[in-house]
Amino acid sequence: MNLDLTWRLLKGGGRKGLLGVWLTLGAVAVSTALLLFAVAANLAFDARAERGAWRNPVPVAKDAAAKDAVAIEASRFDYVRDRAITVVDLAALRPDAAPPPGLPRFPKPGETWLSPALAELARELPPAELGDRYPRPAGVLGDEALVYPGELVAVVGHAPDAPAMTAERSDDWIVGKPPVRVASLAGTPSEDAEAYKVLAVIASVLMVVPLLVFGGAAARLTVARRDRRLAALRLVGATPGQVVRMTVAEAVLVALAGALVGAVAFALAVPLLTRIEIQGGAWFAGDLFPGLAVLAGVLVAVPLLVGLSAVAGLRRVVVSPLGVAKRETPPGMRFVRVLALLAVLAAFPMLTQGTSVAVVAVALGLAFLCLNLAGPWVVGLIGRITAGTARGPARLLAGRRLVDDPRSAWRTVSGVALTGFVAGFLGLLSPGAFAGDDGPPQLRVLASAGQAEQVAGQARERLAAAKVPAVVTVVKRTVVAAPSGPLDAAAMDRARTALAGLVPGRTPTTEADERGFGDQLLADVRVGTIVVLSVSFLVAIASAGITAASSVLDRRQTYGLLRLAGTPLEVLDRARRAETLIPLGVMGGGAILVGAFCAMPFMIGGVSVAGVVTLVVCVVLGFAGVIGAGALSRPLLRSVTADPAPRPD
Repeated sequence: MNLDLTWRLLKGGGRKGLLGVWLTLGAVAVSTALLLFAVAANLAFDARAERGAWRNPVPVAKDAAAKDAVAIEASRFDYVRDRAITVVDLAALRPDAAPPPGLPRFPKPGETWLSPALAELARELPPAELGDRYPRPAGVLGDEALVYPGELVAVVGHAPDAPAMTAERSDDWIVGKPPVRVASLAGTPSEDAEAYKVLAVIASVLMVVPLLVFGGAAARLTVARRDRRLAALRLVGATPGQVVRMTVAEAVLVALAGALVGAVAFALAVPLLTRIEIQGGAWFAGDLFPGLAVLAGVLVAVPLLVGLSAVAGLRRVVVSPLGVAKRETPPGMRFVRVLALLAVLAAFPMLTQGTSVAVVAVALGLAFLCLNLAGPWVVGLIGRITAGTARGPARLLAGRRLVDDPRSAWRTVSGVALTGFVAGFLGLLSPGAFAGDDGPPQLRVLASAGQAEQVAGQARERLAAAKVPAVVTVVKRTVVAAPSGPLDAAAMDRARTALAGLVPGRTPTTEADERGFGDQLLADVRVGTIVVLSVSFLVAIASAGITAASSVLDRRQTYGLLRLAGTPLEVLDRARRAETLIPLGVMGGGAILVGAFCAMPFMIGGVSVAGVVTLVVCVVLGFAGVIGAGALSRPLLRSVTADPAPRPD
């Protein structure tokens, strides 16, 4: 009976009543699609970390027997055309040693297994530039051994007593890993993989909290019309339980349909998302598809959140249906909302000092939620100030509207305000770039103690044979090869190939190579900033457009009565714009300041120019997006006021 009555009431609202249902469905679809993206991003970084873990070996315990070790493993980075090649040196200690992922068997001494992209590059370039570094290719690595498609990886087999497996190496993980005896090639996620996972968690918090707020607000779309309808049912004898069940049925059914649409939209967008290059390359499509359990959890959680949010707004309908039917102004909100935000901001610097990423994520989430909690109270205050200082009918109507329903007005601008928080937070953290060497590149390799001069002589002979003009010098134990003429990319790769294996286990590198990981991380942070802000802007603009249209439907009777009283349509439209732009200017600016304050504990150095540009672009795009989204509902305003006679629904 409740489902049948709910459906009859939905149909009885007419075409514009069903439009409100479609708006809710669209809001839930957008929230679900972007929520799946945020969840999938974390799972994708986890999958990358697991696939690359075999390159980060775990040494056998010091007290373990020698027979427990099955292999010796080391890693280093080589370079071609300014792209990094991950080189893994392996030596089997037992004949039954399990091969690394992506290999059918353990590599024999002298064998080299190349990733598909590296094998193709070795065929395209002259052997003196790349192929001669890996003279005995035995096969191609499978995708299980690669962090991302197109990654350049080489697995080189050695004998256990080969110089490459016994020579001294640097223990700097940015350069490579020294040889270690391992019990298995399972390994653990590397330091850079863990860093990206931390960044992914923080980015997810910055995306998910606005999505949850937007999803909860979706349940409150066309709330005034629904409250009046349910209040009328209460007055004619419906029980509180019936009202709650009808509300839950309507909200959950619409939300479930929206969640399914959002899931389909996300699946269609995955091929485009795989092209976003982070951590050196694009993505495997399978990494971005969440498992069935995750998908089912999202499809259950989103309708549940919408249903709970809808039920949370029924207190006035259940307790005071007559007040709802008479459209009495609800009591004002309390200042404790602002106190909660101030308390979180006061404790934020202490929460982020020397704590785990989970605590930082929770602190950011609390700041987000408290900003959303304080928003309606501030909007109500803005409304009282606007109404008190109004010098025209449009501002007076806008101010009275903000005072009458600050929650609805906050829902219209909350998306951009929360985006302002993200922009303020990421704006201060937007990195510049590491200072680079403007001079010609110099290849450097660290020689063993007492062998620097001998290695330098061999380097001169090899470079001369490769026809690469260079001056070779020795600085302490480092052999430096500086070009004596123009050095293009092909000549640099010939020099790298000529010097390959000069010192066992070491790769000749330039200063730019050694800071390559830092440059890559900064570039990825910039890409991540763009992705997070793009998601936030999509949420903000969708929220502004959907809630603006919903607000027109909620107040169509009020607009109709004002038109009957002779109020020009232009005055109503100006009032509608003012009730959006005035709180947006105040709350958007305040949210940016709150985000900047939360970013201060994480700042390293001064504010970069990129951060300032990010903030300016966010402010401009935010205002333009809200104005544009609000303008889309102007035809709807004209439509609901074309026939100003009140409807009986």
